[in-house]
Amino acid sequence: MTSVPASSVRLAADIGGTFTDVVLQRGRHRSTRKLLTTHEAPERAMLDGIAALLEETRVAPGEVQVLLHGTTLATNALIERKGARTAFVTTAGFRDVLEMGFEKRYEHYDLNLELPPPLVPRELRFPVAERMKADGSVLVPLDEAVLEHVAVQIREAHIESLAIGFLHSYANDAHERRAAELLARLLPTVPITLSSTVSPELREYERFSTAAANAYVRPLMSRYLERLEAEMRRRGMKCPLYLMTSGGGLTTVDAARQFPVRLIESGPAGGAILSAGIARDTGEDEVLSFDMGGTTAKICFIAQGRPEQSRRFEVARIWRNLKGSGLPLRIPVTEMVEIGAGGGSIARTDSLGKIAVGPQSAGSEPGPVCYGRGGSEPTVTDADLVMGRIDPDAFAGGTVRLDARAAERAMAKILGLTPAWAAAGISQIVEENMASAARVHAIERARPLERCTLIAFGGAAPLHAASLARLLGISRILIPKDASVGSAVGFLRAPFAYELARSLTLRDDRFEPRAANRLLADMADAARAIVTAGTKEQIQIRRTVEMRYLGQGHEIVMPLPETQLGESDVPPLREAYEKRYEEQFGLRVHGVPVEFLTWNVAASAASPPWQEPEMPKPSARSPRERLVFDMDAEDYVLSTEFDRDALVPLEWHAGPALIAEPQTTTVVPRGWRVRLEPNGHLLLEFCT
Repeated sequence: MTSVPASSVRLAADIGGTFTDVVLQRGRHRSTRKLLTTHEAPERAMLDGIAALLEETRVAPGEVQVLLHGTTLATNALIERKGARTAFVTTAGFRDVLEMGFEKRYEHYDLNLELPPPLVPRELRFPVAERMKADGSVLVPLDEAVLEHVAVQIREAHIESLAIGFLHSYANDAHERRAAELLARLLPTVPITLSSTVSPELREYERFSTAAANAYVRPLMSRYLERLEAEMRRRGMKCPLYLMTSGGGLTTVDAARQFPVRLIESGPAGGAILSAGIARDTGEDEVLSFDMGGTTAKICFIAQGRPEQSRRFEVARIWRNLKGSGLPLRIPVTEMVEIGAGGGSIARTDSLGKIAVGPQSAGSEPGPVCYGRGGSEPTVTDADLVMGRIDPDAFAGGTVRLDARAAERAMAKILGLTPAWAAAGISQIVEENMASAARVHAIERARPLERCTLIAFGGAAPLHAASLARLLGISRILIPKDASVGSAVGFLRAPFAYELARSLTLRDDRFEPRAANRLLADMADAARAIVTAGTKEQIQIRRTVEMRYLGQGHEIVMPLPETQLGESDVPPLREAYEKRYEEQFGLRVHGVPVEFLTWNVAASAASPPWQEPEMPKPSARSPRERLVFDMDAEDYVLSTEFDRDALVPLEWHAGPALIAEPQTTTVVPRGWRVRLEPNGHLLLEFCT
């Protein structure tokens, strides 16, 4: 392959449940590929896509400067329970914490309620005599003799990974570190995760659950990253590999190997970064980010150019996406709602004769019926194809040819309806499911949906964005350039960042500035060290603390001043907390001390300089007409189909229309209009 000089060649790859998206950015030129995910070897589709892009752009592998990567591998391992055989060593008397959980029912009136089974079965949870108090002092010394017997049991059980979680180790991790030292000597091939390292925060169930999840996926992710790096080198790519974290920052391979649990929501985080960047670029203050791929749909609020963040997250929910039906994790995560509503979501007729869609997905193997890969159940993609929204010869850039007749035959499983009405019903149900999730998410955060601009991306989102917006009362939509690979594009905009949290309980009437400052300084040094391993850019430190009234069980996150804390900072912090509390709950609680619980430090470098790719000159290809099913008209109607690269900027086109591009299609229904913005994004407006 003949190479030409490359200017800032950067690669980004996102492995999803159905598709693998690859983006190559070279200066202001961008090339993309969308391939079906190869689940038996997830890196294969990604590397094949990279090879195709390098050949297309005539860039030598050695010219690539960086590869940014997000993957659902850890997520899928937790959902499908395909992680390592894991053991858990814990404080005597607390063996069943992972089983007991919060002792709450997520569905009060379901007599057959199922709780998520723990990742570590009871026979692989080993109690050890030891006990720390909440203030970090030793109540019961660590019984090191018992640990030797535990090591024998772990060896005989053929354990692949080990988690250690002791009571109150967030306050004093000496026992966990000593236990790890002894067990590492006796079990040299078993990786060990400490709860005090992965999540040094109070509330033992969440901390133990996070440690167990990290240990459960750690061998799998280590093997995967080792294979990926080896194959990159074999193919001549000498560039560094960085991983996207669920909190929206890039991190090193070493950090990812040690804490793979932080990669759980890496793909969706890239999409939130894309939406936040577009919001800043276009001056949109309130944005609803809508990412719909092949397996799930993700919805996230963006305010003043920043996605909402959280440190609480549930993975592998087992019942209707209800809170409490999954495994809790305490990791930095971009706050969003995720539901089983993607192109591969399976549709069926339930016992009452109603159409139900998801959360089960056909994925890429076998995939929707129209893929011709053995799928037999109708899906959202099959419905979109039957409705005429998708060109069967141009799907995923022409890499997947769709069988429209097979999709139409599959609609017969939706009883009592013609293929067109069955497809329309599937489409409407999945849109209502997404709208319902968005409404709940908005109510929980007191966000007015009608004031938001919807930014839609992912392969399926442009097909459903206008219908979803109409259900939510939103009248303005942006479809980014290369929307179908939006999360991977978001990786290219992500900064190097790392976030740490640690619990230290202090009261405003007994505040200890030296303890707080020492903790914050240690955390800042640790976070800064991880970020500087990936970049030499200047690093910014942001500090927050979780506060609550004494005796309460829930906290409010408050920002901390950049300078060292002193006694004089306590009254302003209390006032700021009480003001926020009053805004949220309508009152203040007078005469009650305020507690400072969990301290958080986020270190981040500046986001990389960003310019949207240059706009190509409009092509000369003329518009076409395609029949698309219209529920209001109760029939197929002629819609004008434009190629996206044939649109003249700022020229309005009224619906019904379709805007086709290599990897997705934007549906513009009747009552909407669309134009190409100078920055390359499509703008849809509701005009009636």
